[in-house]
Amino acid sequence: MKIGFLGAGSMATALARGFAEPALAYDVDPERARALAEAVRGEAVESAGELARRADVVVLAHKPAHLEEAAVEVAGTAKAVVSIVAATPVARLEEVYPDTPVYRFIPNIPAEVGRGVFCYVAGSRAADGPEQDLLRLFGRAGAVIALDEPLLEPATAVMSCGPAFLALVVEALADAGSRHGLDPDQALRLVVETMAGTAAYLDANGLDAEELRARVATPGGLTERGLRLLEDRGLRDALDGAVDLVVESARA
Repeated sequence: MKIGFLGAGSMATALARGFAEPALAYDVDPERARALAEAVRGEAVESAGELARRADVVVLAHKPAHLEEAAVEVAGTAKAVVSIVAATPVARLEEVYPDTPVYRFIPNIPAEVGRGVFCYVAGSRAADGPEQDLLRLFGRAGAVIALDEPLLEPATAVMSCGPAFLALVVEALADAGSRHGLDPDQALRLVVETMAGTAAYLDANGLDAEELRARVATPGGLTERGLRLLEDRGLRDALDGAVDLVVESARA
C-alpha cells in the first residue's frame, strides 16, 4: 500500500518515520517534500494531482484553510483519504471528497519513534476502502484508539498537545536538578529515564497513577511534602486550565 503525504510538515514527517516504509510526498515547499521523502527513502512528486494518481492512500497533512484548494487537485483521483488536518470533522471531509473513503486520525509526535497515540474516527464509507490495512499501518507507529468524534477535542488536548506539556515538566524538573549542582545533561537524562520508567510501570500495573503516587510518597516523607507543594502551587489547576483552553479553542 503506497502512502502519499499531501503536506510535509513535522507531523507528516513523524508519521512517515513511524510507518517506516517509503512514501510519496508533495508540499508547496519542495524542500520540505524532499526532506520527508529522503527520511524514508521515498520520493517527492511534482504536484498534488500526481500524488493522488500514484498513491493508494493520500494523507492530508496540510493546514485546515487549504482543504478546498487541495481537494480541487485530489478529489476524484484519490483512492482513499486519511486526514490529520486539525479541526476538520469527517462530515466536512466527505463534503469535499464525496465519493472517497475517508478516515480521520489525530496523531502525536511520538509516532516518529513508534510510541504514538492515534485517535480514530471512521468515515461513512470507511468499509469500502483499506480500513483494516490502515489500522495495521498506524498500529506500527503507536496505539490506535477509536473515539466518537465529539471527544476528539479533549483527546487532542491530552494526547496531541500532551507531549509538549510533558516536555515542559521535563524541562522544569531537569532545570531544578541542575540548579542544585547536577550537570544539565545528567539532570535531563535522569528525568527522561524516570518519565519513561514511570510510563512503563503504569502500563504494566493497570494505569493506576494514584496507587503509584501512594507507593512512592510514604507518609510524612520527602515525596509527600513535594507533592503537597505542587498541589498548593496549582500544578493540577494549571494542567486543567491548559486542557480547557485547548478544548474551548478547538470548539470555537
